[in-house]
Amino acid sequence: MRVFELARSLEITSADVLEHVEALDFEATTAVSTLESDEIAAIRERCVVPDAAVTTERADKLAAKRRKVVERRKARDKAEAEALAATTARAKSIEAIVKGLLEEPAAKSEAVVEAEPAVEPVAVVAMAAPVKAETPVAEAVKKDSTPVAVDKAAPKPVKAKEKESAKVPATKVAAKPPVKGEPTVKAPTAADKKPVAPVKPVKPKLLREADVDDDDDDHDAAWSGRQQPAVRTKPSKGPAGKDGRRDSGASDRRAQPAAPQRGAAPRRGAAAPGFSPVGGGSAIPVAPTSRVIQLHGAPIVKDLAELMGLRANRVIADLMQMNVLASINQRVEIEIAEKIADKYGYKIELERQKRSTERKPVLRRDDADDDIPDDKPEEMIPRPPIVTFLGHVDHGKTSLMDRIRNAHVASGEAGGITQHIGAYTVDLSGRQITFLDTPGHAAFSAMRARGASLTDIAVIIIAADDCVMPQTKEAIKHAKQAGVQIMVAINKCDLPQAKPDQVRQQLAGEGLTPEDWGGDIVCCEVSAMTGEGVDHLLEMILLQADVLELTANPNRRADGYVIEAQLELGLGPTASLLVAGGTLRLGDIILCGEYFGRIRGLIDDRGRKVKEALPSTAVRVMGLSGVPEAGAHFRVMLNEKRARELAEAEAESKKHTELTASVATSLDALMEKYKEQEQLELHVIVKADTQGSCEAIEESLRDIESKKVSLQIIYSGIGNVNANDVQRAASGRAVIVGFHVSCEPGVQSLARHDGVRITTHRIIYELLDQVKQEMLNLLEPEYREVVRGHAEIRAVFNHGKRGMIAGCQMLDGVLRADSRVRVLRKKTVIFDGKIASLHHFQDEVAQVDSLQECGVCLDGFEAFTEGDVIESYILEEKERVL
Repeated sequence: MRVFELARSLEITSADVLEHVEALDFEATTAVSTLESDEIAAIRERCVVPDAAVTTERADKLAAKRRKVVERRKARDKAEAEALAATTARAKSIEAIVKGLLEEPAAKSEAVVEAEPAVEPVAVVAMAAPVKAETPVAEAVKKDSTPVAVDKAAPKPVKAKEKESAKVPATKVAAKPPVKGEPTVKAPTAADKKPVAPVKPVKPKLLREADVDDDDDDHDAAWSGRQQPAVRTKPSKGPAGKDGRRDSGASDRRAQPAAPQRGAAPRRGAAAPGFSPVGGGSAIPVAPTSRVIQLHGAPIVKDLAELMGLRANRVIADLMQMNVLASINQRVEIEIAEKIADKYGYKIELERQKRSTERKPVLRRDDADDDIPDDKPEEMIPRPPIVTFLGHVDHGKTSLMDRIRNAHVASGEAGGITQHIGAYTVDLSGRQITFLDTPGHAAFSAMRARGASLTDIAVIIIAADDCVMPQTKEAIKHAKQAGVQIMVAINKCDLPQAKPDQVRQQLAGEGLTPEDWGGDIVCCEVSAMTGEGVDHLLEMILLQADVLELTANPNRRADGYVIEAQLELGLGPTASLLVAGGTLRLGDIILCGEYFGRIRGLIDDRGRKVKEALPSTAVRVMGLSGVPEAGAHFRVMLNEKRARELAEAEAESKKHTELTASVATSLDALMEKYKEQEQLELHVIVKADTQGSCEAIEESLRDIESKKVSLQIIYSGIGNVNANDVQRAASGRAVIVGFHVSCEPGVQSLARHDGVRITTHRIIYELLDQVKQEMLNLLEPEYREVVRGHAEIRAVFNHGKRGMIAGCQMLDGVLRADSRVRVLRKKTVIFDGKIASLHHFQDEVAQVDSLQECGVCLDGFEAFTEGDVIESYILEEKERVL
């Protein structure tokens, strides 16, 4: 016996049986696992009915757990609000601090400039007579520890003295005696071999802002090997040029020796390496910071420049110096990009894609990627719940779904939902709920038969004025067998004849005790017409989802189930998939039974093109090699070649199973087969718009039981009725039934010529009734006799041409000319036939009523005798039954 069969016999869910199996340490793991007799006995002993105290304790625990969930949610919302407030306050404080830091250096610089006296021109002093400069300016520079930038466009009033000093040898230049308050700069010796920078007069206006040429700064950073500050400033525009580049110190630079490093001259207007820019103060080096650029591959010139904070034309110029010609939108090799980044103090690291090890693995064997690895607990995150509405067809299930759709989905779009794919998502307070639209397809039952639990929460819809119906009981049974959480929505509560308390009483009789009565089943009173209670129902669904703690791992290959599949004109095979785990992306290779393919398009429930689908999300995909079955399982493969092999193997296995279905049989089975062949058969061809509808129709047709007529579905397909279907029906003497399809041009005339009946329907019940009627038409009609009246023969007359005529007296009932009669003699039937003529006196009449006299002439009988009784009866056709 299997697990679900044992659960059905014990009237519990498969999940409860599996809990007992796990507690007893048996090997069964799923609802279709087989149990031994001793295991079944052990489980039956454990399945005892809990008493009222245990039930109350369980309800109390569940209520406490729900209260904890609500408190946890409130605490989380409060913590998020406090964190948001703290982050906002911190951002404001940081902004104030940064603003203060930016204003403080400017204020200090202005204070230094105001306190600094004018500097007189200073001649170069030999190293043999060093003079220590002790000026307020130098002290201020030391205290401030902020480098003072000197304008490169500063005027040089010492040109006249430089010309005079040029006539005198450098060794005989007399130094001007130091004056109090004047700075004195010492010159390097010849042994230092470093360029000498002439001291320029400092004016107050030079210290108001640090104007730095961008291009020169970049070259200086590469030349000096120090990292430059991240602050970029605009070059000052002097009177000599557009960007302030004026060669005012050309004569001085000609007298200076060339820089020894990389053949590059020191920055114009800047002090030579090893010297302080102002007075005797020493330059403060900038501490290099770690700047790393993450790249996935060869970068584009524009992106590389943006990552380094440079203009693209600067990077292009550097590439041209390296004899590389590239435009702003072209890629450069990694080696070239590393050299460019190293020039500006950056380091490049190649970052591998997160999914590269999964998508392009080094396969050690052919079946390395057949199965998806198990999810780790630390990788699981919350996912939206999947909800299914079940119940009687007239209890407002569709109306309630439309109310939710209009209130929460269509409100964000003009004209409502663009595309309906069998599932849709509702946003509520920042969270999502995925609803599965079960009408019209067999996805729910097909997945339940495969042992899969697609739906997390099943909402049973019950009308308050109609209470629990047989189909409602069947829906409850299906939900219990699937092992999903059950909720109840009592609809039509706005009607005056509503009886919600009676519904709760009937639910308790079905084993679903409401929370109001101390049970664990959530019952919500709603109205699909007015919208009352719908928001409360959605909130309770979210609360139930929190209790269930639904999680999934989005960082792996996707898998899930097929909701619907169909063949669309211009798109080919399309399938609506529900992602159970992982992330389904555009371009993934999926395997679904005997079909596979690379995803060419993903469309969500609103008709929008998307690039990926997260867990509990329904999307419509294109690119499969065929139309898969509704409810089939799919998974993402890493290797397209391997996916093709598995699909072909599955197709071959299915074909082999169909061919080898016939096995050796006994003589009794052979005789039964001959008896079955004597039965009448109705051959049917089914055409539907979707794969799910086609499977639902086939299942419903197979459920038609008949001992007189057997139903054979010789073909089923998707799409409109075409000429091939007519030819197939003509050869197999079949009828064609269509659901939500039409006939292609010319098919109706071809069907009339071949004698093929084609019927199309839009309601499945009408289609089933039509097929049943076709089966009844194959049966031979059966009749029953109904006696209409009796007449006694009182005299016999010989009428010559008419023959012998019986003069009768009606005893009871009526005698009609078109009815059949029997002649009874001493309660023995001596004749059974028809009336040739019926007369009342001289007139021929069609009917003679009770207690009247008449003359009767029978067809083929004249041996009348007085005292015989003529009995009139008719044959009524019996109702045909299958």
